[in-house]
Amino acid sequence: MAKRLGLLYDLTPKAVHIAVLVNPANAPVAEATLRDILEAARALGLQIRVLNASTSREIEAAFATLARDPADDLYVPGEGFFISRRVQFAVLAMRHAIPAMYSSREYPEVGGLMSYGTDALDPWHQVGIYTGRILKGAKPADLPVLQSTKFEFVINLQTARALGIEVPNSIQLLADEVIE
Repeated sequence: MAKRLGLLYDLTPKAVHIAVLVNPANAPVAEATLRDILEAARALGLQIRVLNASTSREIEAAFATLARDPADDLYVPGEGFFISRRVQFAVLAMRHAIPAMYSSREYPEVGGLMSYGTDALDPWHQVGIYTGRILKGAKPADLPVLQSTKFEFVINLQTARALGIEVPNSIQLLADEVIE
């Protein structure tokens, strides 16, 4: 979370007010997001405003709220329902001219500004390795629990230009993928 917020802050250093959208229907993710984002925001001196959405209409309503009372940036956490609505997020963020950080590459691939998150293929690779070990006789209970170690930063330069954001070369060099 701190890395995501830090990258967003690096791109929009004048931002102070960050809107965070959470899905209250997915309480574990919402609670973890709020806990982590508040800690990361405090370290950067940012103010957080929480918006809730658990339906497509509520996503529209959250952006309508942002139109009336703008935030400088938006953070959308990794959450199954939100990922399924990624095109809606990209369109609304562009329409309301709000820079947004997402948690997976699927967002910038459809027009979102940027994302930082785990490489979606890495866990599947790990599953293959574990399967091979089990087939060779290893006991599943003896295998260590693994966490993702491969993260990727993706930025969409077309979206940045459309939002009037100049992406410094230093940020482009950090990116694992730059979408032209």
